[in-house]
Amino acid sequence: MDQASIDALRAAPVAAFGHWINGASVPASDGQAMEVQSPIDGTVLTTVARGTRADMDAAIAAARATFEDGRWASQAPAARKKVLMRWADLIDAHALELAVLGVRDNGTEISMALKAEPGSAANTIRYYAEALDKVYGEVAPTAGDVLGLIHKEPVGVVGAIIPWNFPLMIGAWKLGPALAMGNSVVVKPAETASLSLLRMVELAYEAGLPPGVLNAVTGEGAIVGEAMGLSIDVDVLVFTGSGTTGRRLLDYAARSNMKRVYLELGGKSPNIVFADTPDLDNAAKVTAAGIFRNAGQVCVAGSRLLVEASIHDDFVSAVARHAEAMRVGDPLSLDTAIGAVNSAPQLQQNLDFVATARAEGGQVVTGGKQVRKETGGFYMAPTIVTGVAPGATLAQREVFGPVLAVTPFDAEGEAVRLANGTIYGLAGAVWTSNLSRAHRMVRAVRTGVMHVNTYGGADGTVPLGGVGQSGNGSDKSLHALEKYINLKTAWIKL
Repeated sequence: MDQASIDALRAAPVAAFGHWINGASVPASDGQAMEVQSPIDGTVLTTVARGTRADMDAAIAAARATFEDGRWASQAPAARKKVLMRWADLIDAHALELAVLGVRDNGTEISMALKAEPGSAANTIRYYAEALDKVYGEVAPTAGDVLGLIHKEPVGVVGAIIPWNFPLMIGAWKLGPALAMGNSVVVKPAETASLSLLRMVELAYEAGLPPGVLNAVTGEGAIVGEAMGLSIDVDVLVFTGSGTTGRRLLDYAARSNMKRVYLELGGKSPNIVFADTPDLDNAAKVTAAGIFRNAGQVCVAGSRLLVEASIHDDFVSAVARHAEAMRVGDPLSLDTAIGAVNSAPQLQQNLDFVATARAEGGQVVTGGKQVRKETGGFYMAPTIVTGVAPGATLAQREVFGPVLAVTPFDAEGEAVRLANGTIYGLAGAVWTSNLSRAHRMVRAVRTGVMHVNTYGGADGTVPLGGVGQSGNGSDKSLHALEKYINLKTAWIKL
């Protein structure tokens, strides 16, 4: 990756995108389109189809027909594996194109996007391609005159709703295992980040995926998302995004066919730093990266810093120093550490959270304001707020922006109470040189992922799932396959 190649792709015009239905790119049924505004400079980049309920119904019908005729589900596992492996290879071959297209659409800094988006997506697709022919049925331990067999079958049609922060990475977390198990899929990209995911779907067809097995419909959640949620032909619904939308999807499932719904709803993850941390400056540097990379738009971001009172001032100063050294700039520049906020409404929401924090007694140590306004894009300085009370808005609600809430603690038990003092439970971390304390904290903090002396970096071999109002079910690892299969028992009298 070099700057000249990035700049050449940046300059390329972006054609209008349609839906992908039954293996073909098609416009919206009523001809309507949505403008795509780049967060880099606020300009209109291209358009995508503004989906209708009829569009979503057509995509679901295509997925149902392909599942029922077995063109994918009935293929031998080795055949499905070859297609998915070719898809992963094509994603790798088009990695820079995909990364730049995605950055132009959602503002992630290119240094992160190349690895976290196409790089991660290709690895994920390849992981599940390798796994799919190693999923065995079971023989039950029955009496001698009975044979009990447990078959693992695809569920049918999977609906996947993908967020805007990492559309390729999170999309692959859902598409990879769903397709590996033989399901047909309809995906709805986020309104503000559809382009790279649509291109990745196109590459799936270049790899040989049969028409109709993977469909994509763009548009507004209140229209096409609702149509997906209410469809009786969708068997499983998977979603990453806000709790408000997650509740709506559960309601849609209850009102339709009681489809299974798996939700990853974000968090307010605690990053707990004890005074005996072996390298406090490194911890401060990682803490800054753990909340400020991708402008804080990361589900597992360490957005609450809980720091032992005896080192509070020095540690906060170190985090601030590292934060201020992280350059906020053009996301397509290789020397940018923090890119753009995804949209103007998201930026305003971030700034409103800072204003609320100030009103509730918090002190802004650094940041707290919009920057690079003259570009026409959406940028915010990394922000640290100290004096955040446990019940304060900034300690309880997910910002999804570059805003760190800091709260001191005096003892281990208090740190656990603070860590568990929200409705969420997605991720967290503990920094300490005490091995026993590290194990105690891993067990005591209610969360899906707990880091020790680091923050982030967990790969596809381990699950990502939440507790509490961070959701249910797991993405990543072999455990993700469980969402996309049905267990069928054969009870055979011998």
